[in-house]
Amino acid sequence: MSLSSLISPLLWKKRDKVLRKYLRCGSLFFFLAVGFQARSALGQLSTEDHLAEPGFWPTQDNASRDNFVGTDTCARCHGVKAASQKKTPMARAAMFASLSDLLNSHPLMVFGPGKYQYRIETRRSQSRYTVSDGNQGLSFPLRWAFGTGRVGQSYLFKKQNADFFEARVTYFEKLGTIDFTPWRALLSPSGIEEAMDRPVPQSEVMRCFGCHTTGSSVGGRFDETHLVPGVTCEACHGPGIGHVQSMTDQKADSSGKAKTAIFNSAHLSPGDAIDFCGACHGTWWDVKLAGVKGVSTARSAPYRLITSKCWGKGDARLTCTACHDPHEQLQTDAAAYDKACLKCHASSLEPSKTASHDGPACSVGTSRCTTCHMVKVYVPEMHSDFTDHRIRIAKTGEAFPD
Repeated sequence: MSLSSLISPLLWKKRDKVLRKYLRCGSLFFFLAVGFQARSALGQLSTEDHLAEPGFWPTQDNASRDNFVGTDTCARCHGVKAASQKKTPMARAAMFASLSDLLNSHPLMVFGPGKYQYRIETRRSQSRYTVSDGNQGLSFPLRWAFGTGRVGQSYLFKKQNADFFEARVTYFEKLGTIDFTPWRALLSPSGIEEAMDRPVPQSEVMRCFGCHTTGSSVGGRFDETHLVPGVTCEACHGPGIGHVQSMTDQKADSSGKAKTAIFNSAHLSPGDAIDFCGACHGTWWDVKLAGVKGVSTARSAPYRLITSKCWGKGDARLTCTACHDPHEQLQTDAAAYDKACLKCHASSLEPSKTASHDGPACSVGTSRCTTCHMVKVYVPEMHSDFTDHRIRIAKTGEAFPD
């Protein structure tokens, strides 16, 4: 699940309280108390703050289901982007468990750390989650799978009522099987039901599906029946009915209204652009308010990126989309990002700084820059390595810089 799904709604109120406390003490004390990183975050907001502002923002509630047009309609004019986006991990961020390739390719997964044994058994595209202690057991069909499984995949199910429950186990690619869901391990549960799951409150359900699906909340209510699994066009650009209508109206189109009838994050300031992606990947304030620390923060690329010294007050060359095209597959070859690094840094052939390349040329290497300056760190609860987006000269054996 996304980092934002782990944040309690009560924590959003802390932001203004923290700011008021330190600003009363003067700006110098503010910097000393919050630390160097806060200097980079003064222009940032929490996702909850952005959602309170007018206009579209990812994960927001939607006024009407009728405002959505669907990916096929978008593809009439944007066929290439729509086709490539369907193949991305974002487009497969959530799916019905019956459609999970991972579950269907792992017919039996067993995990038994102590008194309780956990099983996920899949037959004919139906996955059943079972927990037993040798004397009694509970078993329910899995309903939703979150994540493609490239790192992991977590699961939700229902019991006799309409409430969601989070499975106590998650699949991890590095393990090739299931283990405790991050931050959900219970070594001494009170009983088999607590050992099996965690009830998910409605507010958290709305945040989880808000990041992993499209159009999941309408009129302040979660709408499981009509949501679109995965992150599709309208999850990031907003409902498209106004844009479609404007494009078919020649008079509106000639006046430029068609383009403004759909949201385009390319027009955001660098700080807002980072927060835009951070709506699901964790803004600076989201991570701080959640209390996440240490290597676990590497899961939030937006948070780590703006703590980089070169971020300064914000730089369009360092936003998420400067390196990652959300319509394309994620590049995993370090060399693919060299061109992004050279937007700021002089090449080896031009060692001197220029107005457009104010970063010095690297004295060590000429390619695969991220292998040294955006190192991978091991995140224990995820059983996997994550690229640390805090750009720096990483030194062997150094402590993880918070």
